[in-house]
Amino acid sequence: MGVGREFSFTDADFRNLARFAYEHAGIALGESKRNLVYSRLSRRLRTLGLTSFRDYCEYLAATPSELEGFINAISTNLTKFFREAHHFEHLRDHVAVPFAQAALRTKGLRLRVWSAGCSTGEEPYTIAAVLRREIRNPAQHDVKILATDIDTEVLSKAAAGIYSLDAIDEVPKSYREFFRAAGARQPNMVSVAAELRALITFRQLNLIGTWPFRGPFDAVFCRNVMIYFDNITKTSLVERFTQILKPGGWLYIGHSESLLGVHPGLRLVGRTVYQRLP
Repeated sequence: MGVGREFSFTDADFRNLARFAYEHAGIALGESKRNLVYSRLSRRLRTLGLTSFRDYCEYLAATPSELEGFINAISTNLTKFFREAHHFEHLRDHVAVPFAQAALRTKGLRLRVWSAGCSTGEEPYTIAAVLRREIRNPAQHDVKILATDIDTEVLSKAAAGIYSLDAIDEVPKSYREFFRAAGARQPNMVSVAAELRALITFRQLNLIGTWPFRGPFDAVFCRNVMIYFDNITKTSLVERFTQILKPGGWLYIGHSESLLGVHPGLRLVGRTVYQRLP
């Protein structure tokens, strides 16, 4: 038990929680995460009226519904609109524009993009803005964005599509048309335009579990998510992403991430941008 700590938190408690996080979500909690785990989960102990982490470990093991509260608590969700802007420039030039050009000649074309680990929604809404700005007639085609996260709390915020006014500070002026004042009851807040919402389906998904869809996807964004996984889980996930991409499709990963070695089905084409080989 740490000096001055509210709850008893032993080495065994941390090991049990780390094992649980890995087995159920693929999240690798190293020793450096010990204080974060204590801080985040202390709120759960207070909510549940528990007095020690040993009690919480027992409760977690015996109560399947608590898995959601546990994962929500230890997940880190840091995101913003147009984060790592070069990815969206690439998406515009290599996905949105070619599709828009083809759409002038052919109706009923299909386009799929997956935001894996979408957090509070800024990433999929940015994707939607890029697609909507270039594709002027999406209703005439089959254009859809899947946005998933393991954390149900951030998914609720994402689906609401309401953000503070300063959240759009870094949104380029050419995309500001997709954000409107949220109304008198929500001053200093903005709402995402309905035309962007219409392109996105939000769903809860554990990336290391079963994927209830087949694809293929034209592009997959999985940015700043794999940093929480160990090498075995990361390698498996990249393989699954590769298989669900259509030949020539794109994988975007986070600026602090890299693939382990050279994947035979992918080629690096830019900063943290990979293309599936034919």
